[in-house]
Amino acid sequence: MKKSIKIALGLTVGAAALFSLMLDATAFIMGRQFGRGDYPKDRGSEQTAFGWYPAFEADYPREEVEFQSGRLMLRGWIYGAEHTDRLLVFAHGIGSGSEAYVNQLCWFVDHGWCVFAYDAAGSGDSPGDTTVGLVQSALDLNSALNYIEQDERLKDMPKVLLGHSWGGFAVGGVLNFNHDIKAAASLSGYAYPLEMLDQGAVNVLGTGGAMLFRPFAHIYNKIVFGKYANLNAVDGINKENIPFLAMHGESDEFVLYSLGIISQQDRITNPDAEFYTITGDFAHHNDYFHSDACNRYVAAQYPDVSLPQEELLGIFSNEHTSDADKSLFRAVNEPLLERIEAFYEKSLS
Repeated sequence: MKKSIKIALGLTVGAAALFSLMLDATAFIMGRQFGRGDYPKDRGSEQTAFGWYPAFEADYPREEVEFQSGRLMLRGWIYGAEHTDRLLVFAHGIGSGSEAYVNQLCWFVDHGWCVFAYDAAGSGDSPGDTTVGLVQSALDLNSALNYIEQDERLKDMPKVLLGHSWGGFAVGGVLNFNHDIKAAASLSGYAYPLEMLDQGAVNVLGTGGAMLFRPFAHIYNKIVFGKYANLNAVDGINKENIPFLAMHGESDEFVLYSLGIISQQDRITNPDAEFYTITGDFAHHNDYFHSDACNRYVAAQYPDVSLPQEELLGIFSNEHTSDADKSLFRAVNEPLLERIEAFYEKSLS
């Protein structure tokens, strides 16, 4: 009897040690996957400034603000403060910060919008050793909206949301909270963080490794996010029933189309939800933000790739780049932005 007890105790201790080891390994992997998303150190240099805010500063002054999100004090900016009748709140993707979308933000300013953009946890000019995880973007957007609702200049403006990828999830996920939002548009946003996490595990570890890793990843997600661990975009979209536009590139290999909000039409009961599939040669994860001419210029040199802002800058920022080529880099996908703005205007009318 005593021997059986010792064996059972040994197995229990061994299982506990293995469980602890797996959680530690999971925390290490998650920390690597959700590392900081920094801006390039030379974004203010003469060669690269044209693709970042320094090139826009003279024509688009912005006001810096700070707001609390969890333990961090995040940094945000108000563009186009002279516009006081409508506010666009922007949530960026993972791996950089809001300034990676400065071309698009300034387009909205040109069209009469006040824009509130910010750098989320572990991103850009905001603090944080990591970006924490896939739910974090919605929590940071919730904090941004809490700040806006206390700001005397911003609180009474009709508010719409726009987000890409990590931020594309955020504009749906944040609807689980109580905010007065008139409309939201998600670009390449995933619907369920845990499903996206599972796919990421497959990409990194393969199918077999992912099966072993998955339960520990879900436990880690619960430890980190607590009561928000199961936060998802579909519940938020259905809860608020505000006009919601989900757009997604058909060739997206980062947030697969099958994991996007756009693929959840059978679960979305919101009658004011709209869905638009981006098609064509430039329907990946990042390239559709740029003009067709810009994408074709890049594709001629780097066929069959979808490059983020930082890598595109590498193409355009050599010392021989002409002013015309720099302008080409800054050209936005006008039809896409016009479609989004028309959706907002219909919602605000």
